[in-house]
Amino acid sequence: MTRHASTSRSSGSSDKTGHAKRTGPLRGLFALPHSRDGIAATWREESAFRQEVCVAVALLPLAFLMPVSAVERVLLAASVLLVLLVELLNSAIEAAVDRISLERHELSGRAKDCGSAAVTVAILIGAMTWAVISGPLAWHWLRAHL
Repeated sequence: MTRHASTSRSSGSSDKTGHAKRTGPLRGLFALPHSRDGIAATWREESAFRQEVCVAVALLPLAFLMPVSAVERVLLAASVLLVLLVELLNSAIEAAVDRISLERHELSGRAKDCGSAAVTVAILIGAMTWAVISGPLAWHWLRAHL
């Protein structure tokens, strides 16, 4: 039975092994190993993700140390995590496209280009957020210490 056929039944869905899918409040808990595997695979296969994680490791603590409001703190942290989120989705798109075929095709290239563009937009959102919130703080600090 194909995956498509198993998910179209109205009596419930099953996973790829034919077992019933978990539902309810614990579903997220049981999905954690899959999330860990996805992050590990992306870390292993994508140098851009490794670079973005290194930036996140530096910026996330900084976001919580800066003298800003709680909302600004959340915006700073969320803008960093957004880049990682979009990179994970981009990696998923690339893996799915490569799974279908490694030969060049206009639609495959478009899908990969759109994923790359989404990462670029997320980076721009992060850069703008950090510039608007931390820029004035950095400017005042530099003026006071130079």
